[in-house]
Amino acid sequence: MITVHHLENSRSQRVLWLLEEIGAPYEVTRYERDPETMLAPDALKQVHPLGKSPVIEDNGRVVAETGLIVEYLLARHGGASGLLPPADDPAHWDVRYWLHYAEGSAMPPLLLKLVFNRVKSADMPFFAKPVAKGIADNVLSSFVNPQVKTHMDHWEAALAKGGWFAGGRFTAADIMMSFPVEGAAARGGLGPDYPALKDFLERIHDRPAYRAALEKGGPFDLLR
Repeated sequence: MITVHHLENSRSQRVLWLLEEIGAPYEVTRYERDPETMLAPDALKQVHPLGKSPVIEDNGRVVAETGLIVEYLLARHGGASGLLPPADDPAHWDVRYWLHYAEGSAMPPLLLKLVFNRVKSADMPFFAKPVAKGIADNVLSSFVNPQVKTHMDHWEAALAKGGWFAGGRFTAADIMMSFPVEGAAARGGLGPDYPALKDFLERIHDRPAYRAALEKGGPFDLLR
């Protein structure tokens, strides 16, 4: 039995969704974030030294990092799912590109946006707040927000070609990219320049496996 160590409102929601898509049996060990720091509890360090989620256990093997977990589950349990086309399929390497891009390139600017927005609203002495807010606003406007826009334009262009990230069919690339898109929608909104991204979110939210994963993992609210 696969065990998913699932942290609320986190990247691990994608792992539950993937497992629902491939129909592999699993169980969930759920962890709550610290309400003040929003960090994972120390209990996760008993599973993996970094204390991060997602982590899975499968027949005694502990696997961390979302992209690797996705590749592992597809190789061990999802071979007939079609979510990773075979190596001789032109879409194969497109899917693998998005699997790595999602965490390696897409998430860092979104995380920076979250951090600097929290700096602006953090409790601090009144005399320090204008300085902190000024620095945060400058970093956001001069670097972070332009980077986020560059990435979102990339996503929009990819989806506009065929409706899904790796062409005209749903693949593991769409599961991996769901978290950056959900994060961008929650933290900045999807304006009129991103109709394909809006449509993508509506379609994945309608998938039975996506809804089943929410039932197993609990509420998923990236605005928290």
